[in-house]
Amino acid sequence: MKLYALLDFETLLKKEWTIERFVSSCEALHVEIIQYRDKKGDNQRKKENLKEIKSLCDITLLVNDDVDLVEFCDGLHVGQEDLEKLSISKQEAVLKIREKIGKKVLGISTHNKEEILEANTLDVDYVGLGAYRTTSTKVDATVLKESLSSLARLSSKPVGAIGGVRVDDEIDGVMYAVVGSDLYEY
Repeated sequence: MKLYALLDFETLLKKEWTIERFVSSCEALHVEIIQYRDKKGDNQRKKENLKEIKSLCDITLLVNDDVDLVEFCDGLHVGQEDLEKLSISKQEAVLKIREKIGKKVLGISTHNKEEILEANTLDVDYVGLGAYRTTSTKVDATVLKESLSSLARLSSKPVGAIGGVRVDDEIDGVMYAVVGSDLYEY
């Protein structure tokens, strides 16, 4: 299983880590993807942080939710609600995103069988599936734990287990373990 790290900027600040330290930990753990998430920052801060991450490593860098910042990284990850904001049709929402990001990486979050099956029909590169465990950043998430592996097998796209995943978790049927807060323990 490959590691996909979630750099949540608010968590980074709480843990009193620098971006450089986070990237260094990612490199030591052979992380293949970093997703940058910053729910409270303005676009200037986000842009500067994305540029800094890119200057520090060659790891694939995705931005969470903000299609306007894709020019500073390698792709985008969106949630179900982000697609719904763009269009009633998820097919149409993904087409709009693809028009803006071209062939860059596009991933979406999924939480159940219906969303996985729908993602199979979308022009996305991977799906995040979860939550695997409870997590401090998504308190209302449904925990899939045991059913996550069987749901992952329904996907025609690579699957990343999301939500409360730990660096040492072994989860059948997923390509990526998407780790967040647990990364700070290593």
